Amino acid sequence: MARRATALIVALAIAALGTTMIIWYLQGVDARAADGREYVEVVTATEVIAPGESVRDALAADKLQTRKVVRNDLSGGALTSTASIKDLVALSTIYPGQQLIAEQFGQPGGEQVLGIPGERLAISVELTDPERVAGFVTPGSRVAIFVSGDPELYLKDGSTRKLPPLTRVLLPKVQVLGVGDTTVTPRTTKDDDGTETTEQVPRTILTIAVSQKEAERVIYGARNGDLTFALRTDKSRVVNGPGTTARELAPELFRGVS
Repeated sequence: MARRATALIVALAIAALGTTMIIWYLQGVDARAADGREYVEVVTATEVIAPGESVRDALAADKLQTRKVVRNDLSGGALTSTASIKDLVALSTIYPGQQLIAEQFGQPGGEQVLGIPGERLAISVELTDPERVAGFVTPGSRVAIFVSGDPELYLKDGSTRKLPPLTRVLLPKVQVLGVGDTTVTPRTTKDDDGTETTEQVPRTILTIAVSQKEAERVIYGARNGDLTFALRTDKSRVVNGPGTTARELAPELFRGVS
């Protein structure tokens, strides 16, 4: 009888402990979900994967692993396995810790490593983080390209006349083929009292698919102004127009000015 009582007490204690542990676990899940610390599995790179390197080779070299990340840190379209890309190759450099997405990979062979469509050309431009929508532009993205500059009018006598600073659409829709290395370069600015400030600015090389005429426009814009990429969707509406100057932004300042 005493043994039965003891066994019953032990069983009840184990049941109570199990119930408590389940409650703790569920509370932990709720807490993680509440503060964004719910974890999900995603495939990431452990070493640099070069453009053209196959997923099979990367797997054989242990360059890929599945690890848990906080859901809030999950990249859009991040892969949970390599099953859908096992026969593909990397289209651009993939760095350690980077989450894999399907758009980073394509069919192997020649120009298809960059995925250059049809008779188009591949050219590269270098942009800062704000100019390229931070890290949201990836291979396969469609972007609109804007150009900002300080145009000058060349007169017949050889002199020039400054025109108002201008921002306008350069190309309404362009495919991004690859996102390359990010480097940090110093940029020095001077304020009104002559004080110079130097900051370190990250710049990234992006490769895009364009026609010859579009390539000429992008190269000219990059050398004579500043380019900005705008990430677009299938429903984005971008049209060419005369652009925007200070007169459009603050017309009240130009009343009575010819």
